Amino acid sequence: MLKVENVILNYERQILRGLNFELNAGEILGIAGKSGAGKTSLLKIIAGLKDPSSGKVLFEGKKVIGPGVKLVPGHDEIQLVNQDFGLDVYHSAEQNIREKILYLPEKQRNRFVKELLDLVELTEMREQKAHTLSGGEQQRLSIARALACEPKLLLLDEPFVHLDSRLKTKILHYLLMLKEIRKTSIILVSHDGSELLSLCSKLIYLKDGELKRTSTPNNAFYNYKTLQEGELYGWVNSLVINNERFYFRPNEYEIPLKNKGQIVVKFESSLFQGGTFLNSFRTQDGKNIILLSLESMENITEINVKKKN
Repeated sequence: MLKVENVILNYERQILRGLNFELNAGEILGIAGKSGAGKTSLLKIIAGLKDPSSGKVLFEGKKVIGPGVKLVPGHDEIQLVNQDFGLDVYHSAEQNIREKILYLPEKQRNRFVKELLDLVELTEMREQKAHTLSGGEQQRLSIARALACEPKLLLLDEPFVHLDSRLKTKILHYLLMLKEIRKTSIILVSHDGSELLSLCSKLIYLKDGELKRTSTPNNAFYNYKTLQEGELYGWVNSLVINNERFYFRPNEYEIPLKNKGQIVVKFESSLFQGGTFLNSFRTQDGKNIILLSLESMENITEINVKKKN
């Protein structure tokens, strides 16, 4: 469906360094990388809003044409939601959605507008002009507006920055429904890779404009190649045990039999996160580690590292 072939982008420096990857219909791809990795520039090239310096993007076998050739940039079947929002700021929230689906019969149009306003929880603000909405509300409206177009490919650039966890979960379930029912393909971009683990079938690690690795969420989380890569997807503990460096996630441990532990630890604090606890410990050499549990670990004095993979 989507093929990115040797895409390079140069300004005063090289932003993207010969990227190659593919995305099939109905797949959800996550792209993780720190700020400045080139994520936003890549999405704009895929959407036809920016021209690469060289290379090309193919969508359903046809080259995506950028603003250097196309008078009105963008692709009809690709929608990008980014931090620019792209709203008609003097139109109401409802009008911003409605104007994207004028081709639908009135009853169907009204039903779809209501569904999307309910999804992003803007029903009570439906008559407000977009420029009077908060940044978070504008982001939610931008998502609804893109979904109204029923694109074959949806590009989401840091889409959950302003969303609380409950609304984020609600929208994630809607995206999964689109994937299953309409075979919508989705690319999610984030500097926080932990946001991508539950939704994506495939993850790309982008660093300094270079595609460093493509992997499954499980491999990205447990089998990272560098500490920097691992920390994109969540907390990584780092300890030296018997002169060997170990990196391990907060759930990669076991409670040993008495006096059989590799690591002696001193409990410091426990944070309840709604179903799980994050427990902070200090090792004998003064290193801080975090362990995940279903109950507080205040009585634990020893652990063993137990890698998942």
